[in-house]
Parts: sequence; C-alpha cells; structure tokens
Amino acid sequence: RDLVALFVRRDFVARYKQTLLGPLWFLISPLLTTLVYTFVFNKIAKISTEGAHPIIFYLSGIVAWQYFSTCLTATSTTFTANAGMFGKVYFPRLVTPIATVISNLIQFGIQLVLFYLVVSILWLKGDAVQLGVNIWLVPILLFLIAIIALGFGIIISSLTTKYRDLSQLMGFAVQLWMYATPIIYPRAMVPEQFLWALNINPIAPIIEGFKYALADIGTLDMQGLLYSFVFGIITLIIGVVLFNRTEQTFMDTV
Repeated sequence: RDLVALFVRRDFVARYKQTLLGPLWFLISPLLTTLVYTFVFNKIAKISTEGAHPIIFYLSGIVAWQYFSTCLTATSTTFTANAGMFGKVYFPRLVTPIATVISNLIQFGIQLVLFYLVVSILWLKGDAVQLGVNIWLVPILLFLIAIIALGFGIIISSLTTKYRDLSQLMGFAVQLWMYATPIIYPRAMVPEQFLWALNINPIAPIIEGFKYALADIGTLDMQGLLYSFVFGIITLIIGVVLFNRTEQTFMDTV
C-alpha cells in the first residue's frame, strides 16, 4: 500500500512539475475539447444531442473518456517507460500500472468538479440544463473503466517489449476507439447496420452510463454494462497472467 501511495504521488507531481499552469491543464483540456466539439459537431454538423445542452452532452462524455484514454495510454508503456527503475531494484511490477490508474482518479475528480461548475454557470445564465439524479452510479462506472483500461494497458505493455510497433499504433488506435464510442453523437443516430460496432465496444455503454448519471441523457443499458464487466474481468485476468510472465524476461528485450 505504501508503494502504491508513493507512486501515485510521484505520477501526479511529476506530470506537471515543470509546467506553468500545472493541474489547471486538467481543466483546460476537457473545456477546450468541449468547446471545439460544440462548434464543429453541433453548430456546423448539426448532430443531435438528444435535447440536452450541447456543452453538457459533450463534457459528460469527454470527462469519462479522458480518464479511460489517459489510463490506457499510460499503462501501455509500463515496461518501456520504467525499464531503468525495474532494472535496479525488485518490487511487484504490477504496482506501477495500478498506481497510474489510481493517480488518474485525481484528474477525474478535478474534471468532475469542472463539470458541475459549468452546469452551475449555464443554469445561472438561464439555459435549460438538467442534472442526473443517479450520481451513485459514477463509482461503479469508474471501476468498469479502470479494469478495462488496466487490462488492455498491461497486455499492450507486455507485447511492446517485443513488438515496438504497438507503441506507435496506440495513439491512432485510441483516436479511432473514441470515434467508435458515442461521445460526440447519441446512440440513436447510429444506423442499424453499424450498431454491431457499438455492441462489441465495452466502453460504449459506460460512456452512455456517465451521460445518464451526470446529466440524465439517454437511458442506462444494464445488459451493456454487464457485458463491459465480464469483458473487463476477462481482459484483466489475461493481462495479469501475460504481465507476470513478461516481467521475468523483459530486461532481455527492452
């Protein structure tokens, strides 16, 4: 526990230690992304937001997606990014990606405060905004995101010790995954022949769950969340097994 706490503090402090704005980037990034999405996809492309305020529609999905993408990207470089430390002292290597997932919860918490601050500002302006009453779902949804991101991340991290091409593909793959997830569009807009892509995407029902919990947008897909849970557990088990095997020999290939 002490080692996890130490790594959590290290990840949070080191990330913005030599930046001018520091943790304010946690707020700037989702806010600017939301404004761009609102202008491009709502004002220009006229994509429906299911009657919800465009800023609330996009921000509720972006906050959840950024937690997932940050965790996935960071954990996928566990071996290559920490090779120097791993080669000097032994400790359970799995502590590092677990600490990464936990430290990113701080980022999520700050962005969640931003979400409610934006809702309050819009409400004071007289805009039609609505809050979800199922905020208790957020910890459950966060857990689902964490196990999927951790599972995928440590699988990719294990494979990149031998196949470095995977690290180059990560950014492109995460970007494609985002567009295959209903963040900038509602599920109802997806043509029937493409619904299979959403049905096999384990993050899709979680993002929809966040929109439902935070802003009462859409409905809660319990069957989809059950699929995400089973998918996440299987992925995490495979990832842990592969990770433990890789840590015994990775210094020969990294």
